[in-house]
Amino acid sequence: MFSKLIIFSGNANHELATEVASYTGIPLANAEIFKFSNDETFVKILDNVRGADAFIIQPTCFPVNDNLVELLIMIDALRRASVKRINCVIPYFGYARSDKKDQPRVPITAKLVADLISTAGADRVITLDLHADQIQGFFNIPVDHLYALPIFSHYINSLKIAKTEMVIVSPDSGGANRARQYAKRLDCSLAIGDKRRVANDSNSEILHVIGEVKDKVAIIVDDIIDTGSSIIKLANKLRAEGAKLVYACCVHGVLSKNATEQIEQSIIDKLIITNSIPLCLEKRKSPKIVQLSIAELLAAALKKIHLEESISHLFR
Repeated sequence: MFSKLIIFSGNANHELATEVASYTGIPLANAEIFKFSNDETFVKILDNVRGADAFIIQPTCFPVNDNLVELLIMIDALRRASVKRINCVIPYFGYARSDKKDQPRVPITAKLVADLISTAGADRVITLDLHADQIQGFFNIPVDHLYALPIFSHYINSLKIAKTEMVIVSPDSGGANRARQYAKRLDCSLAIGDKRRVANDSNSEILHVIGEVKDKVAIIVDDIIDTGSSIIKLANKLRAEGAKLVYACCVHGVLSKNATEQIEQSIIDKLIITNSIPLCLEKRKSPKIVQLSIAELLAAALKKIHLEESISHLFR
């Protein structure tokens, strides 16, 4: 066992880090983090961390590159301060969708980021609902991959929807396994969206739904909602197929550009996300957006990892 557990927060999601620290009963350690006038990032660790088990809570959300570089510099600062182990808690892993070479002469940026984190000196990564499970293999260090499934399931059960009236919907075949896990957990039926692009028109899509959604509460599950356009199109199709309500459960609420306004104007009845990415005050005021906290899940994982105990029960 390590001598002491210390938790640091970068600037990406200080609110989440504070909540995690509250659940662990350990106050956040002190670090000075700012940018010089020339836009270079500076980090100074203000506490004695020699021999400690350090956890850095820093999702690589917008601004992605700033938060990523800040994480790398924090890792280097802690390593040079002689910590025993550096654990990077990255609830939202930026560049995760760049996980394969699907076009000529393009990078696999998710692998590059994994290499940067490992090379900087991280010993372990704790993350949540990666875009693809295989990204764990991009790292040469241990990865603890947590899931928001228990959190979402608890919330959906609180809505008191009859199992026979509920259907879990995957936006595409790639997310079918995730949706199947939700359907199994909630003991309800499953449907899958099928996207097909019209020839010579990359912007047009025909969306079919495989499965019965008529007169049911359709719950779309996905890992990320970015601009929201794909989920809105699927919601429109579900309503056209007879769904009486459409909810969307997306772990990481990127909500870029005017996504919030589009959600407000759409037929989606409720968008449920986590606080893996901080929401600005304007987005929090949206009556359609519900944000669930992952702080208790992360706190439990941190304590288990520090004590070298199994975290498998967190998946249940």
